[in-house]
Amino acid sequence: MQRRSMLLAALGSLAASGTATAAAAASEVLDHPARMSPLAAERLITGIARAGDRLVAVGQRGHIVHSEDGGRVWVQALVPVSSDLTAVSFVDAKLGYATGHDGVVLGTRDGGHGWTRLLDGRQANALVLDHMQRRVAASDATDQDRKLLVEARRNAEAGPDKPFLDLCFVGANEGFVVGAYGLILRTANGGETWEPWLDRTDNPGLLNFYAIRAHRGEIYIAGEAGLLLKLDRDTQRFRPLASPYKGSYFGLAATHAGVLAYGMRGNAFLSVDDGGSWEPAKTGLTASIVGNAVGGDGTLVLVDQGGAIAVSGDGGRNFATSLLRSPMPLAAVAFSGKTELVVGGLRGLRTVELISKDK
Repeated sequence: MQRRSMLLAALGSLAASGTATAAAAASEVLDHPARMSPLAAERLITGIARAGDRLVAVGQRGHIVHSEDGGRVWVQALVPVSSDLTAVSFVDAKLGYATGHDGVVLGTRDGGHGWTRLLDGRQANALVLDHMQRRVAASDATDQDRKLLVEARRNAEAGPDKPFLDLCFVGANEGFVVGAYGLILRTANGGETWEPWLDRTDNPGLLNFYAIRAHRGEIYIAGEAGLLLKLDRDTQRFRPLASPYKGSYFGLAATHAGVLAYGMRGNAFLSVDDGGSWEPAKTGLTASIVGNAVGGDGTLVLVDQGGAIAVSGDGGRNFATSLLRSPMPLAAVAFSGKTELVVGGLRGLRTVELISKDK
C-alpha cells in the first residue's frame, strides 16, 4: 500500500473505529521509541529530504534513516516515538523536522542523527480545544468557530489518533504542520510552542490537508476535493484559490517557473502567477502522483504510486516520462546526484538512474 492510499485507508478506519481502541494504540506508540532494525531502510518509506550532502528518509513505526553516500548505505537514527511518519524537511544541513501519525512532530539539530519530540496528538488536542473554547467565548465568535469547538471536543475524546500529513518551515522559527480534517498548527519559535490555526483557514467542510509548501514568499495548502489555499499575510488567514480540478491534490512542488499542484490519476496544474490561475501540466503519468524533488539545476521530478517518474527541465511546463529498471510502487523521491535519484516506497529505498522513454 503506497503513501496516500495508506493514509486515506488509515483515515477511513479511524473515522469508523471505536475511539477507545484507537486512542490506546496511539498512546502506546507515542510512549515507546522506534525499534532499531537492520531492515529499516527496506520497509515502507514515505518521505525523503536532503540535509546538505546527507539524505534523510522517514517511514513506518517511527523509522528514520540517513545516508552519507548518496543512498548506498543507510544508518538508522534514534527516534523517541514509534508512530508512522509521513514527511520530513530540512531548513539547512543541521536543522530539520518530521511529522506523522498520532499528531507527532519531531525535530533534529544534528542533520538527522538524533531526534526529539516537539508535539504529539495529546498536546495538539489540548491546544486546539483550549483555543476554540476561548474563540467561542469571544464576542466575535462565528458559527464556524462553534463547529470547530464541537470537532475539538470530539477529537479530545477520541485521543491522539489524527495524523499530520505534511509540514513547511519558512525559516528556523516559523513553520506549519497540516493534516486530517483540516488540522493545522503554527509555530513561531522552532516548535517550542504551537498555535492552532483551524479558525484561520477557509475550510468549512474540514477537508483533509495533504500538502503545504512555500514559494517566492507565499505559502500554499493543497487538499482533498480540489482544495487550494494561500496565506494572506495581511489578515494572517489561509484564503481559497480558484481550483481547476475537483479531485484530491496530494502534493505541491515549488519550481523556478511557479508552483505545481498534483494529485490523483496523474493530474497536475502549474501556476506562474502566485496562484491566480492554473494551467494543466501534461505529466505523462496515470497513477496518483505522491512525491516530488527539485534538483540543484532546477530539474523537477514527480513520482507516482505505479512506480513511474516524470521529469521536467522547464519548471513543470513540459515533462518526459522515465522508468525504473526494476519498477516498484513509489511514495517519495530526492536527488542524490545530477541524474541519480533516491526513491522510496513500499519496498524501502533504492538508488536509481533516470532512464527516459523518449530517448
